[in-house]
Amino acid sequence: LINLNLSESTEKIIAEYIWTGGSGLDVRSKGRTLPKPVKEPSELPKWNYDGSSTGQAPGEDSEVILCPQAIFKDPFRRGNNILVICDAYTPQGEPIPTNKRYDAAKIFSHPDVVAEVPWYGIEQEYTLLQKDVKWPIGWPIGGFPGPQGPYYCSAGADKAFGRDIVDAHYKACLYAGINISGINGEVMPGQWEFQVGPSVGISAADEVWAARYILERITEIAGVVLSFDPKPIPGDWNGAGAHTNYSTKSMREDGGFEIIKKAIDKLGLRHKEHIAAYGEGNERRLTGHHETADINTFKWGVADRGASIRVGRDTEAAGKGYFEDRRPASNMDPYIVTSMIAETTILRK
Repeated sequence: LINLNLSESTEKIIAEYIWTGGSGLDVRSKGRTLPKPVKEPSELPKWNYDGSSTGQAPGEDSEVILCPQAIFKDPFRRGNNILVICDAYTPQGEPIPTNKRYDAAKIFSHPDVVAEVPWYGIEQEYTLLQKDVKWPIGWPIGGFPGPQGPYYCSAGADKAFGRDIVDAHYKACLYAGINISGINGEVMPGQWEFQVGPSVGISAADEVWAARYILERITEIAGVVLSFDPKPIPGDWNGAGAHTNYSTKSMREDGGFEIIKKAIDKLGLRHKEHIAAYGEGNERRLTGHHETADINTFKWGVADRGASIRVGRDTEAAGKGYFEDRRPASNMDPYIVTSMIAETTILRK
């Protein structure tokens, strides 16, 4: 019955409204029936939910309003059914504290930012955990696998754990219309990565949240726990980040490398502010080891994976292109990170 094709018997569709909960990282959702298919968020009605049950409103005034912002095809229900990324407001129309999309939208709608057409490519790392023991899949319970080395981009039952989940997620994101550009196994066994982009402006963050929601649903079906903890296992194991690749129109044109260097200088001046906004627990990951720069140090380099900002060899050779901010943690809010990079590099003089 879960695979019933509704279009054979009704014009009605199901819209799954999705928003971020009180932690700022948990995704919540609920479904509603609509009379016919829709194509634009503006065609969708606003809705509401009980914010006292998500840590986002007091019990005596618990109603929170959902405003649809982006639509994706629903890979679970399929047909004309949709996933709807929403942001949340008080009944008086004020954005609630966990609504980070609201401020991001103001930055991305600024004429100077619009003119620079900012592109983002976000590398979302995550760890798959065994449900009952919260230990990475493929690891002996209470024990450890062999040291890192064989697992990155690996194949084989003793090296790659969870590929069925990863591949299902990859295809589901493509079906949904998310601009997912690739996947790979990561350095720590049980850890994987997907990449979203290149996407323009706020759509990059919308797509990351939609991809996270789809991954939560797939791991739910598989009986596996999804973790975005930036350092799920202490010790000599790689952490999990969300490296953010970025370019503007000026950076992509001839002479862009000089623009890139000026942008990196601006990022260096606001290093502490960016670090404070780049995810919880990031100090456990940014140690200066395991392909990271120390959290208190800002440095950049060409092809340097131990730098805060890495510039690719191709960009250096072409004299234009993009750079990679390697500081964001896997549990960062993409609305905060993408808009903050744009604000610092474009709007700050």
